[in-house]
Amino acid sequence: MKRGLPYALVLFLFLALIASWAFRSSALFYYTGEEAPFAQLAALTQLLSSHLRPWPVTQPYVPVAYAGVNPFGINTFLEQEVEPEKREQAVKMIAEAGFHWIRQEFPWEDIEIHGKGDFEDRRHKPYHSAWDKYDHIVELAERYGLELIVRLSNPPAWTRADGDARGTFAPPDNFEDFGDFVYTVVSRYRGRIRYYQIWNEPNIYPEWGEQPVNPEEYVELLKVAYTRAKEADPNVVIICGALASTIELGPRDLNDFIFLQRMYDAGAADYFDIMAMQGYGLWSGPYDRRMQPRVVNYSRVLFIRDIMVKNGDAHKPIWISEMNWNTVPEGLPAPYGRVTPEQQARYAVMAYQRAQEEWPWVGVVNFWFFKRPTDRWRKEGKPEYFFRMVEPDFTPLPVYYAMKDYIPTSRIMYPGYHQEDHWAIEYHGDWQRRQDNRAVLGGYLEARSNASFEFTFKGRDLYLVTTHGPGMGQLDMEVDGKQVKVKLDAPQEQWQTFITIAKGLPYQPHHLRVKVYASPKSPVIIDGFVVKR
Repeated sequence: MKRGLPYALVLFLFLALIASWAFRSSALFYYTGEEAPFAQLAALTQLLSSHLRPWPVTQPYVPVAYAGVNPFGINTFLEQEVEPEKREQAVKMIAEAGFHWIRQEFPWEDIEIHGKGDFEDRRHKPYHSAWDKYDHIVELAERYGLELIVRLSNPPAWTRADGDARGTFAPPDNFEDFGDFVYTVVSRYRGRIRYYQIWNEPNIYPEWGEQPVNPEEYVELLKVAYTRAKEADPNVVIICGALASTIELGPRDLNDFIFLQRMYDAGAADYFDIMAMQGYGLWSGPYDRRMQPRVVNYSRVLFIRDIMVKNGDAHKPIWISEMNWNTVPEGLPAPYGRVTPEQQARYAVMAYQRAQEEWPWVGVVNFWFFKRPTDRWRKEGKPEYFFRMVEPDFTPLPVYYAMKDYIPTSRIMYPGYHQEDHWAIEYHGDWQRRQDNRAVLGGYLEARSNASFEFTFKGRDLYLVTTHGPGMGQLDMEVDGKQVKVKLDAPQEQWQTFITIAKGLPYQPHHLRVKVYASPKSPVIIDGFVVKR
């Protein structure tokens, strides 16, 4: 380049070159999230300016708990289905599509309806237990092999001296009332439900009621709920309320970055196991890589991860509570963006793919939503209706079939530091879960008889995290036909050691098969895997 050539001219020529390419190719979609050439050009300018700011620090090679789980979740409104048969039909269709998780609200106002400790529903005759419906939902999930993420929120009017004057979502006057409710729910379903989410979108209106949002008050509520839930069942996992993406600065809507930092400042880190946020794509596709605080897109999760890392929470995952694109027709308002049903189908698949391949610290991604019980939202012209996957009469939309085709092909371990219970791994034989503070995140899998495991991974390098020590067993490993034998016997115990399984492979899927030669006196410990690009 000629010395002294103006930077603006260089930038213009570069953009012109890229733009000409964009007219001939869809490749820029995977950088900008835009499909139209002129929109790609505008997005490229913003993308370049993103690199003038410090890039979010995500620490992809730090061990993260609850990240290597099956990522396929979906939001449901099963409590609103009057007929039990329709509840079952919904759960059956969700299972047949390949989803593993149902994110389902257990509204406080629908369970402890009339007063403290009163769990009878007397709103209509005949009176019945308010638990009946929720017991049925839990039973259905178990019958169809699904796990529940239960959201606890929506206080009944009796918990506030002014009733619903501050809105039906406003927190209770006495947070201990909520704590008692949490304790009751967790106790009732102990051993059957493990994951509970405390509240929803506490940083925006109207989820904190007709009043300013308050991060410090939410942390106090979270603390009470976390403490009582763990009292009822020490094995439960607590998910914080999903933060909504917003650039507003209050008082009713508060920027998610500011809200989260104030949560940390108030001591929230000790009172949740999993961070949660919403992941809507709005007006651009899932590969929109523009990183600007005032741009709300699917990449916003990187900023949240950066805040977590800076607050010493890199070992916790992010679960995306709601993800989707809106198919609202022309002629109706489009506050959540607008795509065609075919685009929605493509984008949903891509959103799951990107989360798995690029964000090893993201766990479950929950599609918003399966179906509504009626088409009332459509008749009222609410754009929220057009996030659905299935119509109220159970007619599937294109996104249902797209996910059903994609999910069976997606069981792959991508780059990152992964735990030994990663969902892509298939274990065969007798493996036992053990707890030990010397292990990564305090736990590992152990074989004391001959066993095996296998999985597909996509990366260039693969490492096993294990333990060497006196009398340890042996591993016979094979990647793409190349064999590696490893003896774990060593004079002294060495925890969290790394063994190179493969290095310098093409960046494409590879299959690992491992035979384990172990005995009661010669165990084998699997403590994690690292896949690198």
